This record gives sequence, C-alpha cells and structure tokens, in this order.
Amino acid sequence: MPILVSNQLKKDFQVGESVTKVLKGVDLSINEGEFVVILGPSGSGKSTMLNIIGGIETITSGELFYRDEKIHEMKAADLIEYRRKHIGFVFQFYNLLPNLSALENVTVAAELSEHPLDAREMLVRVGLEDRMDHYPSGMSGGQQQRVAIARALCKNPDLLLCDEPTGALDIRTGEEVLTLLSEYNREHHTTIIMVTHNVLIAQIADRVIRFRDGVIDRVEVNEKPMRPDEVEW
Repeated sequence: MPILVSNQLKKDFQVGESVTKVLKGVDLSINEGEFVVILGPSGSGKSTMLNIIGGIETITSGELFYRDEKIHEMKAADLIEYRRKHIGFVFQFYNLLPNLSALENVTVAAELSEHPLDAREMLVRVGLEDRMDHYPSGMSGGQQQRVAIARALCKNPDLLLCDEPTGALDIRTGEEVLTLLSEYNREHHTTIIMVTHNVLIAQIADRVIRFRDGVIDRVEVNEKPMRPDEVEW
C-alpha cells in the first residue's frame, strides 16, 4: 500500500531572472513500511525531493499525495501540521539545540507529536542512558547523531526522512547509526527514506531510487536487503 505518491512533480528555483529547474517530472511511489535509499550525484535533485516530501519546500507543478492528503495543495499552515503529525527528520549535522540537554532535546520533539514515545526510553534505545543530562557540546558526533535519531523517533512518525545521516561520522559509528535505523524500520514498520552519496548504504535498503539531472534514472529492488553489519564498509 503506497504511503506516498508523486505525479510529474517539478520544482524550479528562481533567483532574479534566472530559473533553475531542479526536479523535472518525478513519478514516485513509496510503500508503507519500506526502507528506501535515494542515490544520486550532487545537484541531481535528491535532497530537494526529500525536502518536498517533508513539507519544507513546495512544488512548482505536479502532484504529491500522502495517503489521501494532497500535499501539493497545502498552504503554509497545513504543511506545518503535516510535518508535526507525520514526519520525523534526521540530518547530517544533527541540528540539536545547544542550550538543552540530550533529554530536553528529545522531549521538545515529543511535545510536538500527538502520539509520542517516551523520551527516556528512546535515549536508552539508542545507547545514551548515561548521557541524558549531557549537552551537545560535551558529546561526540556519533552521540549527537544518536540524540537526533532519538528525537526523530520519539515523535513516532509515519515517515522518517534522513538526509546524509552518516555523512559526518566515522565508519564504525555510521554503521551503528544505520543499524539503529534498520532495526527500527523492521520492528515498527516505519517508512524510512534516506538520501545519501554512499552507494554501499544501498545494500541495506528494500529499494534504491537513483536520481540524475532532476528525474529518476532507475529503480532497483533488493530481494534480500543486508544488515548493516554484513556490509563491507
């Protein structure tokens, strides 16, 4: 059952009189519970597509449906509500609030959700039971990304959107982060869409969607996705 569908989705960016066509007609269908990886070179449109799915960017033309909701017709206030109810974000550079502890960062996100999970339990789940009272400045990059993941998952989102979540991490820590996300996907049937430059991550996905020059170049299906600890990083 598709949770997300786009039809001929296009996105232009205009600066002065110059127009850049970033997405040039994307037809996409994401099934509920899938772990999808979006690959593509810089400028191919993959991050723009993720931002549109997350309600951060609006489209120029075309259609985008989340279940029976018409995202392409939503006004700014509707998009805020859509993000609050349905979307969790994990970014490359964490975006934690520096003046809040790990627990407070996660709790703030939980308060935005209608059906949140327990903030303390999520920090335990990501292995930070002894770092709950620590501030971001006193944590490693891997620990900060774990807080960011706990923050996103604590919202209990229908769609978890990840933009290069291991891009700033070493190989071992990146594998640990991917293991967390992969296990959560399997256990909770949460749909995950991950944008990355790392082609090796494609091996753990149910499907791989390759973007090139603003369109989908091809789609690959993994009949037997690998676990992160099985990948030769």
